Amino acid sequence: MVTGKDRQKQLAREHYERQLRARAEREQKSRRTAIIGTTAAVVVVIGGVVAATTLLGRDDSDATAAASPSASIKPAVAEPKPYDPAKGTCGYVTDESGGQVKNVGMPPEKVSTAPATMTIKTNLGDIVARLDSEKAPCTVNSFRFLASKDYFDNTKCHRMGTSFPILQCGDPLAKADGKNPTDGQGGPGYRFANENLTGAKYTRGVIAMANSGPNTNGSQFFIVFGDTGLTPDYTPFGTVTKGLEIVDKVAKKGVIPSAGGDGTGAPKQPVVIKDVTITSKS
Repeated sequence: MVTGKDRQKQLAREHYERQLRARAEREQKSRRTAIIGTTAAVVVVIGGVVAATTLLGRDDSDATAAASPSASIKPAVAEPKPYDPAKGTCGYVTDESGGQVKNVGMPPEKVSTAPATMTIKTNLGDIVARLDSEKAPCTVNSFRFLASKDYFDNTKCHRMGTSFPILQCGDPLAKADGKNPTDGQGGPGYRFANENLTGAKYTRGVIAMANSGPNTNGSQFFIVFGDTGLTPDYTPFGTVTKGLEIVDKVAKKGVIPSAGGDGTGAPKQPVVIKDVTITSKS
C-alpha cells in the first residue's frame, strides 16, 4: 500500500522531472529560433534544388519564409566531448539555450583526477564534500574553475523540497524569494557531458548536477538529504562528509511553496553561499 507520504514524494519527483523536460524543450526551441535569426549563410533544399540563402538583417517574416515546411535546415550544434583518459582532457562548449549567464570564461580542457575536497562556506556554516575526480573529472574540473573565479560567491540556494529532499544551488543570479520566475535558469554560459551515471543512486549526502537533459550540465547542483528515488540521469560527483545537518535544519524551517504545488520552493531559511574552495591531495 502506498502511503500519503510516499505519494507526495512521488508527485514531487515527477514534478521535478517534468520541469526539467519543459526546460529542455524551451532550450531546444531557443536554439532553433537563434539559428533561424542569425546572420549566417544557410543552405536550403527546396524541391531538390540547393540554394544558398544569406540571412543578413532579415526580420522574422523573412527568416520564417526561409525555414518553411518545404525547406530543410540542419544546423550543426556542438556537443561537449566526454573525458578522454588518453589525453586527460574534457570538452566544454558554449551553451546556446538562451538562459541567464554569469560569464567567467571556459574551464581548461586539461583536468586532474587527483582526490579533491570541496568546502562550501554558507551563512549557516561550512558544508564539506569529498569529490570523485576519477569518475566525474569534467564536473570536478568545472567546479574547480568556477570556484577559482569566485563564481559562487554570495549566491543563494533557490530550491528545496520537503517531501522531495534536495537543496538546489548554483544559479548565480537566483533571488530565492519565491517570486522570481527566472530562478533556476542561470548558468556559466557553457555546458559539458554527463558522467558517472552507471548505477548512480541519489541517497543522503550525495551531491549531483542539475540539468535540463543529456549533456546540459552547467553550474547548478543539488545536495540530497533523504530518499529521492531519482533515475540515473544526473551526474553524481561528490559526497557530503561534514555539515549535512545544516541542510536538515533548513528543511525543518520549510519552503515558500512554488506554483506547481509539489512541495518544493525557495527555502524559508535563506542559504547563501559565501565562498567555495576546492583543494586536492598531491
